[in-house]
Amino acid sequence: MRRFPDVTVGTAHFSTLKTFLGYLWPKDNPQIKTRVVLAFSFLFLAKLAHVIVPFVYKEIVDYFAPVTGVKPLVIPVILIVIYGLVRLSTSFFTELRDVTFRFIEQWITRFMGLAVFKHLHKLSLRFHLDRKTGALNRAIERGIKGIEYLTFFSTFNILPTLLEIILISGVIAFMFGFAFSLTIIIPLILYIIFTVTITEWRNKFQRVMNQQENDANAHTIDSLLNYETVKYFSNEEAEEKRFDSFLEKYQKAALSNQKSLSILNFGQSVIIVCGITLAMVLASIKLLNQTITMGDFVLINTYLFQLYIPLNFLGTAYRTIKQSLVNLEEMTSLLEVSQEIKDRDNAIDLPPLGGEIKFENVSFHYDPDRAILKNISFTLPKGQTIAIVGPSGAGKSTISRLLFRFYDVIQGSIKIDGQDIRDLSQKSLRNAIGIVPQDTVLFNDSIYYNIAYGKILTDVSEIHLAAKLAHIDRFIESLPQKYQTMVGERGLKLSGGEKQRVAIARVILKNPMILLFDEATSALDSKTEKEIQHNLKEISKDRTTLIIAHRLSTIIDADKIIVLDHGEIIEEGTHQELLALGGLYATMWARQQESSGLREKLQEVEQESPELPRL
Repeated sequence: MRRFPDVTVGTAHFSTLKTFLGYLWPKDNPQIKTRVVLAFSFLFLAKLAHVIVPFVYKEIVDYFAPVTGVKPLVIPVILIVIYGLVRLSTSFFTELRDVTFRFIEQWITRFMGLAVFKHLHKLSLRFHLDRKTGALNRAIERGIKGIEYLTFFSTFNILPTLLEIILISGVIAFMFGFAFSLTIIIPLILYIIFTVTITEWRNKFQRVMNQQENDANAHTIDSLLNYETVKYFSNEEAEEKRFDSFLEKYQKAALSNQKSLSILNFGQSVIIVCGITLAMVLASIKLLNQTITMGDFVLINTYLFQLYIPLNFLGTAYRTIKQSLVNLEEMTSLLEVSQEIKDRDNAIDLPPLGGEIKFENVSFHYDPDRAILKNISFTLPKGQTIAIVGPSGAGKSTISRLLFRFYDVIQGSIKIDGQDIRDLSQKSLRNAIGIVPQDTVLFNDSIYYNIAYGKILTDVSEIHLAAKLAHIDRFIESLPQKYQTMVGERGLKLSGGEKQRVAIARVILKNPMILLFDEATSALDSKTEKEIQHNLKEISKDRTTLIIAHRLSTIIDADKIIVLDHGEIIEEGTHQELLALGGLYATMWARQQESSGLREKLQEVEQESPELPRL
């Protein structure tokens, strides 16, 4: 399986953060910018109040210690009220920060996810053929979660803690001297260095876990989609062993990850305990020497706990942020995949003139070592039907992919009404072409939705008319839920003929000027094939039609038949002209007629002797 683009950890994280910050501070969205400024203002005010709380508490302690003589009650009452108000303001500004930033978090999650989804649809068919859908889906899921964790922990843990460290360090340095503040700053620096170093080491285990989880999920989806194939070959045990191998690798990585976590947690505890102990010993000495008051001692102790208790969460937050960056890196790396097929800057829309198609000296390959099409030239006039036939691997289906511009030609050009399709917008080009493919894949939704997909937001009456013209309306009306009947994943609840009729209805609704039938009936039985062929002839009347055929009996009425072999046109003409030529087409026709005759004889035998087993 191809991996996501390879980049170094540092470069990847920088690129990921750059992308993330672009959404956090969007150029064209002043509303989000305003909310960001407000959120950080509330963050600062909340932490400022949090730092003032111990200072007010220190004044209360100093007022009562030592207890000498009679002291008025009004002063401590005022201080206690201030203490309560400051604590309340901490909570108030924190909640304002949370409410403000939650909107930003959800906005970033929504639009980053949408950007990746849109970009994936812009990428070429080559990209999607090389990817495993399950792994791709997991990367997007984890990336979206990564956005949520990154914004939550950075805004609600990392930044508040760092801001509090700066404010408290400044207060202690101002009140007790810079030398004393070093007893707090140095352990904090050691803590951060230790956390960063060990976390970087731990990331390799998390990356392995991610990859094995990707592989396991991709295999699960692939295996379940091919459920029938697994059953056909009784390979359940092989599938289980393969799936278990991914889980075993994940288990080993998870255990290593847990061991490294224990090392990190214990090391952090050692640094915190040593830091607090050292600071309290020095504070005790100063208190005994009467260079600080009891209130100062309480102040230092409170500040230490305010700093070190969040540091436990800081370690967890840092690890989560690192993991979020790894997860987000997978998703944002998809945005870095270049778009192979792009509209030109001056691309124009294809005008609805007629639909003449011209291939001029077209050559194409997927791999430079293996040519698929070699100098192909032919013209399909407006309103006529051309069929392309040939043995497997001749390049027939590649022609349809080039016409839809899933790939660009290597040499030559493809023109519609005299316009090179590379000069057209992809949207207008594909709007002009309707296709009934060999394997119709439907969305796991209702019949109505799948027909309406040909023209989204169309009128209900048009859906019913399209179904009627495709001769599937009676079948739909016979179903208990009619048009709201669910078709299942990939449309597997419908038969091949029913799926093809849905595809025909969808194309009728689209109403394109060019029709493309890519071996649309090759997988159907003879009776269903004849019915579908009748439908196709109805909708292709007076339209430019290109048929890629496997069964030659379906294209004998075509205006012209092109015979491909090894990527080259070796014969062309009408059905009768090609038979008279006595070349490859005539050989293919004779072979298929012989096979057709054998099938008919077998059907006669089955009808006369129903007790015989069917082939």
